[in-house]
Amino acid sequence: MTVTVVIADDQEMVRTGFRLILESHDGISVVGEASNGVEAVEVVRRLAPDVCLMDIRMPGLDGLEATRLLRTGPHTAASDTKIVIVTTFDLDEYAYRALRAGANGFIVKNSGSRLLVEAVHAAAQGESLISPSTTVRLLEHLNRLPGQRNTEQLQRLTPQELKVATLVARGRTNNEIAAELTLAVSTIKSHLSRIQERLPARNRVEIAAWAWEHGLVS
Repeated sequence: MTVTVVIADDQEMVRTGFRLILESHDGISVVGEASNGVEAVEVVRRLAPDVCLMDIRMPGLDGLEATRLLRTGPHTAASDTKIVIVTTFDLDEYAYRALRAGANGFIVKNSGSRLLVEAVHAAAQGESLISPSTTVRLLEHLNRLPGQRNTEQLQRLTPQELKVATLVARGRTNNEIAAELTLAVSTIKSHLSRIQERLPARNRVEIAAWAWEHGLVS
């Protein structure tokens, strides 16, 4: 199955480089490009790709606001598009704001071609990938935030769902969670769907952030 991708970046050389990297791999097709946030929103809504690679700093409308619009807008087709923030700036604030805006992943541009391809595949499969240089600092920051613990939300989840949420926060894939809990992958997916409904959370990245904020992971 081919993963369709839209690349949103204000630098043409970056877009061209990403296209060459992605299309050199079987199973990935770049179906559109955008040079600013306004174009990104329009192209994603029109083409409804599986994944959008979104730069942060773009003219007119930045990538964070474009992500927020795509996540809160009425266009149901685009709401299924997974958004991976790809930026030059390895800043915790950007990563945190990107994930809160509804992004499915966050990597820096100098992470290399392998990580870029992995991020696209991970997002398309409903997983998440955050640049390794950012992950530990970001999650430690979430764990230190004051006043985030919500007892009512904790009580909404069953003990098994809390285990799944904790493993998601530790970066485990669905297959790894299934193996660790001795359950079928389909069961893990069902747990994740119920967790998203009960918190609520839009994706597994928000589940991970919630688990860290509530002290399930240390």
